Amino acid sequence: MRAIAYAQAGPIGRADALIDRDMPDPVPTGRDLLVEVRAVSVNPVDTKIRSSAEKTGPGWRVLGFDAAGVVKAVGPDATLFAPGDAIFYAGSLLRPGTNAQLHLVDERLVGAKPGRLDWGQAAALPLTAVTAWEALFDRLDVDRPVTGGAPVLLVIGGAGGVGSIAVQLARQRTDLTIIATASRPETQSWVREMGAHHVIDHSRPLAPQVAALNVGAPSFILSTTQTHQHLADCAEAIAPQGRFALIDDPAHFDIALFKRKSISIHWEYMFTRSVFGTADMAAQGRILGEVAALVDAGKLRSTLSERLSPINAANLVHAHALIESGTMRGKIVLEGWA
Repeated sequence: MRAIAYAQAGPIGRADALIDRDMPDPVPTGRDLLVEVRAVSVNPVDTKIRSSAEKTGPGWRVLGFDAAGVVKAVGPDATLFAPGDAIFYAGSLLRPGTNAQLHLVDERLVGAKPGRLDWGQAAALPLTAVTAWEALFDRLDVDRPVTGGAPVLLVIGGAGGVGSIAVQLARQRTDLTIIATASRPETQSWVREMGAHHVIDHSRPLAPQVAALNVGAPSFILSTTQTHQHLADCAEAIAPQGRFALIDDPAHFDIALFKRKSISIHWEYMFTRSVFGTADMAAQGRILGEVAALVDAGKLRSTLSERLSPINAANLVHAHALIESGTMRGKIVLEGWA
């Protein structure tokens, strides 16, 4: 099979940052699905691993987590899907990635592809949708009100992959007032399209802008990017006993800022269930089923914003560079094999 891999971590500008390779076809075991990959999307986690994480063991490391494709074969213990099924999913950190013609994934992490989406549109969704869903409903528990807090959700980085889905999910599944941050006209327009009631500029102090909206102190804050820059503003803006979630990796995190208000802090990492093989690992497959149902009902849209074809090293290098530029809105997808 064809795959895109690297042998040594480093900057995307290196000539060997990502290389087209021929690799052996994988064989499904246990609850595996062997998937013919039709489209993949690229996430910040891909660029972080490629730039800093060495491969484990000899040979080449294949990156990629999001994929949409067709089941080609199943392991002896698989019962949820059959050859020929169209699926979408985000894989595991512990296994070779989706930037390959054939890929193995545990069936518990998989959902049936939304019928109204093409391969690229579907591939844009899984990792960000699972992350946003877990952050909102498992970590922040937004369906449980905060006593005295306003029914308001602030999403920092509303135009990014996770922010774009979080805004949509909150708009469709809750009665919360949604404030999203974006700093450029095109990203501000994007988050309004996603369903944000209010848009504020994260290049300026957030707390005064939230206060100026006169909607009350947010019960919930989801920070998807640059958390360290906004911590003090978040601590000022959030309601007492509110809940704060983040998904990025701030170099410094002064948790004492939140003590006076008894704020609970929640880290969301969508790979936790698959890395540790938790008893509720199949929840991710169920989440994708819920997401697909919302898509097919016309209540949730793909956040695909750019397509590249075919799936090869040159296009993947371009995608990584775009993500590292920090100017992306939505998701970038690679489709088809040459």
